[in-house]
Amino acid sequence: MVDRLSGIHEFVATVETGGFAAAATKLHLSRSAVGKSISRLEERLGVRLFHRTTRVVKLTQDGSVFYEHCQNALATLKSGESALQTGRTEPTGKVRISVPAIFGRYCVAPVLYEVAAKYPALMLEIGFTDRPVDVVREGYDLAIRNGNVANEAGLATRTLARQRMVVCGSPAYFEKRGRPAALADLQAHEAIYYANPARIRTWLFRDGQGDVTEVAMNGRIRLDDIEAMADAAAAGMGLAWLPCWLVKPRVASGELVTVLENLTAIEFNSSALWPQAPSMPLRVRVLIDALAERLPGMVG
Repeated sequence: MVDRLSGIHEFVATVETGGFAAAATKLHLSRSAVGKSISRLEERLGVRLFHRTTRVVKLTQDGSVFYEHCQNALATLKSGESALQTGRTEPTGKVRISVPAIFGRYCVAPVLYEVAAKYPALMLEIGFTDRPVDVVREGYDLAIRNGNVANEAGLATRTLARQRMVVCGSPAYFEKRGRPAALADLQAHEAIYYANPARIRTWLFRDGQGDVTEVAMNGRIRLDDIEAMADAAAAGMGLAWLPCWLVKPRVASGELVTVLENLTAIEFNSSALWPQAPSMPLRVRVLIDALAERLPGMVG
């Protein structure tokens, strides 16, 4: 009897990742295993699914038609799986999750581990990256993102918590340069920037009427890791604009001091995103519910 699903996952992964090697990484297989699986699929179907060159793997016309049908079939299977999960009292199966690197380690992962410890049949595969992944295309069941989340086709969203931002520096820095008492004072200070072109380059504050003011800072230290920014601030390299949850332990120890606390803090959303479906799998729902319950207290 022919296994009609044999090679389908390898084929879809190759299309969505753009190549055999990337598909192999995604599926935890060897590149040769992916290639052989697709070759067997082509032989069974009697068509060529990909144009192959040394640099590019591109769908043929037959491959494009077959891919569309595969997407529909896999979506139907996933919907059926979700329906089965709905009737269960305990979550089972694997959940692929994408979380921001530092925020994921400090705030999200501990909650996920608690849920996994509670449900032994639940499997978690967590990717830590600040890159905004394509949830559907890359095969994630759940993604956590910070900041404003635009409406994306095929995705559902839920706000989990709000992160408050603070300005901080080391006691030695303030002894040398003085403490800013108003927004205008910031221009006389060095800033430590988050070196990510997709992120806000100005610092944001609210006045007494709730209006947002943007402050363009001067700085020569640019880092692509917010924990490294906290390290630099603690080393006296300048002021940093960072989330409260990250600096709270350093403030408690006296390593960092917050300033401009008389201003209303800017807050950013932390949100969950997942592929839209008629019903949500229980294994995804319990994770989102746990994060919605625990994150506000962790990031406040």
